[in-house]
Amino acid sequence: MASVPESIEITAPRSRVRGELLGAAAAALLVAVAFAVPQLASESWRRSLFAAAAPVFGHWSPHIGWGTLPALALAAAVIVRGPALADRLPWRRLLTVGYLTAVAWTLTLALVDGWRRGFTARLADGHEYLAEVPGVTDIPVMLRSFADRIVDGQPDSWTTHVSGHPPGALLFFVLLDRIGLGGPTWAGIVCVLAGCSAPIAVAVALRALGAEEHARTALPFLVLAPAAIWIAVSADAFFAGVTAWAVALLALSARAESARVTGSTPGPAVDRPPVPGSGPVATRQAAVPVAFAAGMLFGFGIYLNYGLILMGVLAVAVLIGARTVRPLLPAALGAMLVVAGFAAAGFWWFDGYHLVVERYYQGIAATRPDGYWWWGNLAATICAVGLATAAALSRALAPSRLRALDPAALLVAAAVCAVAAADLSGLSKAETERIWLPFDMWLLAATAFLPRAHIRPWLTIQAAGALLLVHLLMTNW
Repeated sequence: MASVPESIEITAPRSRVRGELLGAAAAALLVAVAFAVPQLASESWRRSLFAAAAPVFGHWSPHIGWGTLPALALAAAVIVRGPALADRLPWRRLLTVGYLTAVAWTLTLALVDGWRRGFTARLADGHEYLAEVPGVTDIPVMLRSFADRIVDGQPDSWTTHVSGHPPGALLFFVLLDRIGLGGPTWAGIVCVLAGCSAPIAVAVALRALGAEEHARTALPFLVLAPAAIWIAVSADAFFAGVTAWAVALLALSARAESARVTGSTPGPAVDRPPVPGSGPVATRQAAVPVAFAAGMLFGFGIYLNYGLILMGVLAVAVLIGARTVRPLLPAALGAMLVVAGFAAAGFWWFDGYHLVVERYYQGIAATRPDGYWWWGNLAATICAVGLATAAALSRALAPSRLRALDPAALLVAAAVCAVAAADLSGLSKAETERIWLPFDMWLLAATAFLPRAHIRPWLTIQAAGALLLVHLLMTNW
């Protein structure tokens, strides 16, 4: 009979249980205070937040919808059957089931608000990317003149979302339109399908780094995350999918390189019998092209959102966890190729960044109070990742795990650092439940460290949080 690895706990010492409960209680208190403060403050200060349901961007509107019963049924099914299926299904089948479940969960939550309000109208707003798509008749001209239209107050200034991001985001929606997938419905479908692949990418990365048990433990939490509320529908869901696969591909290439050099795979040893359908992670011959592809996705990521430069912290965590730097060169070359392509087309990333800072403070960001949003952002992030993630952080960030270079712990620590850096930048005031989706996917990996005896209770709390939010609030995404 196979033994259970030390990194996967069945039961937990009392002190660690206290750590879980304290982490969840502190997170719940932060969220409660963040919701309460605007209601207790003066009306003028409350209006300065520009978020009627602060810290979440939306407004209070208790409701039920067509998605209510399916969402409840799906949540119950994942809670009851998810952990057992995650433990025993062959790997490829598990990923397929996980992806389909993530898509179903996301769509049922969207349908709580209705098909139009919850899905098709999300990207039809005049401030969104699609509003600018008809005006892009020449892609090279758009790229060459993009920076000239970032600052507000000009006759041809870009709309809010386009001006606040590099041109890769607009380019993506323009190309969708060119291939016949124009309009908010198709754009929403593509964003949801891409965003729902992010949990699968996290699982792939963990397994590639030798942490398959962690991947299997975390997957039910990843697919049942409250973040699904903002995956349907926002462009940031697409951004999360792109960058999650960048990390996963880098992990796959690092796994192959590590096996080539040392004859073994990175990560903690796991005494687990072979599972049918669990083939090789990556061939050694594929390591270089896979790393190159990862670099291209990382490079494209920074042209989707300036803040995704912080995904570099996740890349470093992968290399440390894999104990190899061999994928670094091909990955860097892939990223540089993307940068060179945009530069040759006439857009220089650093120029755009400096101009977007100016544009950011031309808008409501100049009014939104830093004193609230620096910690309100974190409350919004807790709403997206759930209390189970907060409960698991003390386990994931245990000094002993970090010193041992546990790959899953390193990825969680890197995500925490990315969130902290984004928050301290002052360029994310509000809407972080959506904007930080690419980081949230890796925060959710902390749930891999929850002991098996606690998985169903925390899954229940996770699902309850998502259902409560989607039925009490009408979010803007």
